Amino acid sequence: MLIIKIGGGSSLNTSAVLYDFTNLKGPKILIHGANARMAEISEKLGKPPVMLTSKSGHTSRRTDPETLDIFMMVYSGVTNKRIVEALQKRGVNAVGLTGIDGRIWEGRRKSTLKIRDGDKLKVIRDDYTGKVTKINTSLIELLVENGYVPVLTPPAISEEGEAINVDNDRAAAVLGGALKADAIVQLFEAPGFMKDIDNPDSLISHIPKDKIEDHYQFAGGRMKKKLMGAKEAIDAGVAKIYFGDGRVDEPIRRAMEGIGTIIS
Repeated sequence: MLIIKIGGGSSLNTSAVLYDFTNLKGPKILIHGANARMAEISEKLGKPPVMLTSKSGHTSRRTDPETLDIFMMVYSGVTNKRIVEALQKRGVNAVGLTGIDGRIWEGRRKSTLKIRDGDKLKVIRDDYTGKVTKINTSLIELLVENGYVPVLTPPAISEEGEAINVDNDRAAAVLGGALKADAIVQLFEAPGFMKDIDNPDSLISHIPKDKIEDHYQFAGGRMKKKLMGAKEAIDAGVAKIYFGDGRVDEPIRRAMEGIGTIIS
């Protein structure tokens, strides 16, 4: 089982990713984001994205009820179905799903968020974010065993049955562990993991699985969450994690041939 996770950046070469994905042999799952499209459509609807900084310094999208509606429209609506459409054109019998469907991704909604607003700490109570803690694999396994290819995206579902925005990278990691995936390929807008995000020559080609935490110090922005997700996946039994450039031709093949970063 291979899990391919693609980000939602505007410069990703989605056509190249899907071409590569189509040619993969054996069971496979595609997980995707839609950050750039979400920002674009939110602006058009007069509800621009608001980013929050937690007490510990992590940033996340403010997901109030109205934002959650836009989130589902963009992620599980437009983006998911366009990817399914493109794969069907290539002869892949893809099925578009969210973490809500069949409770594939289940987690706990955060009852409160403690955020920094300048020098002040604030508490937000109407945010719909959480963390995936449980995978219900039966629907995924049923589809894969019958020749379908799942295309999966947030939101997830809370223990109380509410849609929640979750971190895609961490959710992919938990799914990989639950399905005993052979590998997870992460494609994004960078050559791989770099000590200096502005210097491609600082690319680290291999990170030993027992040294992942040593590299947190070099991880800025969302890259730290990707590394944390990689550690969770490795700890859950996934043999290899590949970080590769999703902007190039043959991005999956290149990543799996070591052109990027391998964590093992």
